Parts: sequence; structure tokens; C-alpha cells
Amino acid sequence: MSLTSKLPQGIAARQVARPVPLRETVYEAILELIITGELKPGQHLVEKELAELLGVSRQPVREALQWLKKDEWVDLRPGYGAFVHGPTPEEADQLLSVRSLLEGESARLAALNSTKEGVAELKQIYKRGVQALKADDTEEVVVANAELHARITEMSGNKILVELAAQVDRRARWYHTPVAKSRGKKSWDEHSALIDAISKGEADRAAQLMREHTEHTRETYLQQNAEG
Repeated sequence: MSLTSKLPQGIAARQVARPVPLRETVYEAILELIITGELKPGQHLVEKELAELLGVSRQPVREALQWLKKDEWVDLRPGYGAFVHGPTPEEADQLLSVRSLLEGESARLAALNSTKEGVAELKQIYKRGVQALKADDTEEVVVANAELHARITEMSGNKILVELAAQVDRRARWYHTPVAKSRGKKSWDEHSALIDAISKGEADRAAQLMREHTEHTRETYLQQNAEG
């Protein structure tokens, strides 16, 4: 007879909590440095320097870099080492186009399912974003932008849509960081109009505004990339 079969009815078997492997923590730390732009596209990633920065040995850094390569955040060049991946215009175009489709539908459903509490939360995030913009705090602007878009997706009530949007969220944030300052006030004016449409339950208008908003970000990124 198995051990679980001997347990009293209604008592669930206990699972031993496992600590998060160090390589996963290091992966997340390096990825955050890439997304926020502290590690630039094309920058050489020296294992020893990263290990010292993160206070770990070189082994988890080496393992994390292999994972980052698999997820296309890092390029490993034989004989030269690891480098932050530099997204091509085609990669950015494809991801930001998919983002536009997903978030347009998110905004439409959010308008249909909006609540006073949800709209109040959007307005609070919007306020934070505008304050960060005035303070020239680009990092906080990017964080607030990501939170606003994520909250709208959550308000859609569609769990599959939330999962799909989450898959592109980090990369979208990576692409948004370089253009956050140039998009500036216009981006947050667009957010204001979007929140207004959601609060009024204007589903089609909300979807259109979100598609236009994400398209402006895509165009700005591609233009800025071409000029750079």
C-alpha cells in the first residue's frame, strides 16, 4: 500500500518546497538589465564581470547565458563570448505587430467588462506615468506603461489573451524603452483617451485607439532604429 493511500481522507500530501535554482535568479537579473537598457544591444557580456556584479560564481552566470541564448536575448559567438542580442527591424516589426492585434482585442474586451474599480486603477497608473514623465524618469515611465497595458489585458477577462500577451510583454517593454522619451507626452495623451473609452464602455473606439497607440510605438521604434 502506498504512503498516500494511508493518509486520512481530506488530508492532502505535502510537497516539499524547492528553492529557485540560482541560475534562474541570475537569468532574471541579467534579463532585467537587458530590458531596462542597462545592458545595451551588442554589449559584450563578460562572465567574470557579471558574476561580480550579481555576487555569484561564474557557473550560474554561464548557465543563465545559455538560457538567454535559447530565448534569443543573448548571442553566443564562438571564440568571442556572449553579447546582448541586437533585435533586427524585422523582429521588432513582427513582435510589435502581434502586440497591436492582441492589445487591440484586450482594449475592446476591457471596455465591455470595465468596472469603476478597474478604471480607477488605470487612472492611478496613468497619473504615475505622467508624474514620471515630468520628472524625466524614463525607467518609471516604462514600468508604468507596462503596468497600464497589462492591467487593460487583465480587465479583458480572457485568460488565454492574458497568457499570450504576457509572452510578448517583456520584449515589448524592451522595444519601448528606447522610444519612451521620444514618444513622451503624446503617448500618455493616447493612454488618457484610451482610458476614457474603456470607462464609457466604448468597445470599438477603445480597440481602435489601442491599435493606433501601439502602431505609433512601432513606427517610432522602426524610424529611430533606422536613423540610429
